[in-house]
Amino acid sequence: MRRPKVCVLRTAGTNCDQETAFAFSLAGAETELAHINRLVSKEKALSVFQILALPGGFSYGDDIAPGKIFANELKFKLLGQIRQFIQEGKLIIGICNGFQILVKAGLLPGNDDLEQEVTLSINDSGKFEDRWVYLKTQDTRHKTQVRCVWTKNIPAVIYLPVAHGEGKFIAGQAVLERLKKNGQVVFQYCGAGGKPAGYPGNPNGSLENIAGISDETGRIFGLMPHPERHSRRWQHPRWSSSMMEREPDGLKIFKNGVAYAKKYL
Repeated sequence: MRRPKVCVLRTAGTNCDQETAFAFSLAGAETELAHINRLVSKEKALSVFQILALPGGFSYGDDIAPGKIFANELKFKLLGQIRQFIQEGKLIIGICNGFQILVKAGLLPGNDDLEQEVTLSINDSGKFEDRWVYLKTQDTRHKTQVRCVWTKNIPAVIYLPVAHGEGKFIAGQAVLERLKKNGQVVFQYCGAGGKPAGYPGNPNGSLENIAGISDETGRIFGLMPHPERHSRRWQHPRWSSSMMEREPDGLKIFKNGVAYAKKYL
């Protein structure tokens, strides 16, 4: 069976592209690092890929606001290619800075006009937060509400690292209610047992403890934690424990994306 092709899109300030590409390779994909200018100049066509990945980092030095310049490039320089990519049912994932890019480009939570409806703002602590956190997945008791193809059959609580200064998820009440009703809230910060957690379990003060969301199709996914930093068992802080014999939580996310692409794209 062919290996799905992943475009790991980067620009000045992106610094998690290699790790993201490596995680996708472990998951069974063929990856290519591409500077955004190659797509803008049409040296490389987005259409040849099945998955678009926007990795973490500090694109354009976080000038104006984290992810805003990169988001504007997607909207005003690559809009046609992005719309075609989405219409063809292909997959998009944004991690940390990539999540910031997706929400500021209006690709998440998603609407026809690509209007920005949510944002990721300065952590309540006022400082950069770098630690491992527990994440509660979507309520698996209600299967019809689990839309995100990236998180199929993962454990109810997983453990991933965060590293950001502006990860506080903010949205109006109407948008929050829509996200919950549509099953678009994919991850929420929690304690080890799955119950809601305050700081430092919620490292940034996100409303509703939201750490990751998808669009209504479940194919576009953004999250602040870094799954690429747990694609190997020994990356876990308790890697030598017998508890860590299961497959790395982060790798599961990439495998789900690759499996979906193999089956449907």
